[in-house]
Amino acid sequence: MKAINLSSRVIIIGLALSLGFVNVQAQEESSSSFDAGADFVSNYIWRGTKFGTGPAIQPYVEFSTGNLAIGSWGSFGVTDNEAAEADLYLSYGFDFGLSLGLTDYYYPGTPYTDFTATTDSTGSHGFEVNLGYEIGSFSIGANYMLNQANAAGTVGGDMYFELGYSFETVSLFAGAGNGWHTADGGFAVCNVGLSVSKEIEITDKFALPVSGAVIFNPDKDQFYVVFGVSF
Repeated sequence: MKAINLSSRVIIIGLALSLGFVNVQAQEESSSSFDAGADFVSNYIWRGTKFGTGPAIQPYVEFSTGNLAIGSWGSFGVTDNEAAEADLYLSYGFDFGLSLGLTDYYYPGTPYTDFTATTDSTGSHGFEVNLGYEIGSFSIGANYMLNQANAAGTVGGDMYFELGYSFETVSLFAGAGNGWHTADGGFAVCNVGLSVSKEIEITDKFALPVSGAVIFNPDKDQFYVVFGVSF
């Protein structure tokens, strides 16, 4: 689940892994560009919760112009019966560090055109408002779920907040939320850890971005170690 700019893949990737994507860019005179990239991660951990049981490929495609970005991000397991996700997002970053966004979470296997919004079913899409602010090495993110996809009897209201601090190659983060983020639905700290990124020099002209993270979820009493490679 791709939280925009400062949410959990401080964000992203959700894991709070800063994976340093290698982008394919088509520059235009208007300073607009199309980017594409993919990451291979040993496990998909997002906001302290594990999705699936094995490695995953996480591609993305993005169009940006000025401070506006529109894109899609997904996660697809490399083994059978893995969790799959295909999101759309819109974000705008102001020059003074504030970012605003909206994320549409979708899980393949459910009807994509089902936008039902009743107490019996909220359809196949979950919509979340994203807010972030970054000053120097410090960042803060706030996220509010407007609805929960395929969750009968609820219309949303889940929240997630995260604080982050980045050094040259190491980032620290701590997040807390309620609803589906926690075991009993109450508000609690659910995502604490650090991520490290570096480039492994393959040749004089090519370096492979890699990253790792250690993540602890105090609420669910779970600990994870994650490795990622960017292409």
